[in-house]
Amino acid sequence: MNVIILAAGQGSRLKPLTNQKPKCLVELFGKSLLKWQLDLYQKLQINDISIVTGYLKEKIFFPNIKFFENNYYDTTNMVETLFCAREKINNSTIISYGDIIYEESVIKKLIENTDDISLIVDKNWKDYWSMRFENPISDLESLLIDSENNISSIGQKIKDINEIQGQYIGLMKFQNNGSESLKSFYDKCKSFAKNGKNHLNSNLSFENSYMTDLLQGMIDDGYKIRAIPVSNGWLELDSYDDYIKYNTMYENKTISRFFNPIT
Repeated sequence: MNVIILAAGQGSRLKPLTNQKPKCLVELFGKSLLKWQLDLYQKLQINDISIVTGYLKEKIFFPNIKFFENNYYDTTNMVETLFCAREKINNSTIISYGDIIYEESVIKKLIENTDDISLIVDKNWKDYWSMRFENPISDLESLLIDSENNISSIGQKIKDINEIQGQYIGLMKFQNNGSESLKSFYDKCKSFAKNGKNHLNSNLSFENSYMTDLLQGMIDDGYKIRAIPVSNGWLELDSYDDYIKYNTMYENKTISRFFNPIT
């Protein structure tokens, strides 16, 4: 099993914290976001770890890590960042966004799952989004799960709160046929894009497609993507407001409602 951490982004909404360092090196509760993840994987004895860097890439260094670079981080999005590390998408590969932290119980659920493609989904999203946003609906996207716990809709604009049965947290696994399916589907979409058509999102260039665009495209093409439900146990650091709120809750000893920093 190996891990790819996507850490190319600048984190403009986190300024001034990201003026001199990339988003993934911003600290929460005494450790950078990357260090939280790396310490957890070390504890679980998962040592084959790759990080895709971009913004201020020279600031990111950890021993025994394979590094890849997205030199076009400022004009591309998460899908292209992932495929900078294409050679590491293997038989059993965990893919993690670099701006999240998560508890051991969360990643263990993903590790133990045997489906070809699986995503961690927070079923207790309402409390978390309500804490972060004055109008949580403004930041939310669709996530619908069928009777077999497969995802049928992800990352779409919503018209109704009932289109949300959970929230994708940025943590997934591809294994067995799933890894090859991911690569072949990406290649197919990229070949379409050469003719000026982005089959993933007609409003964006292919290079700017979101990860959820790719996942929805795979679903529409008939691939099964299994939802792995959790209830909290993670945090996303997306804005300076997030940073202030999390640290205030940490000082008030209430952050464990969403994430337990004691490991």
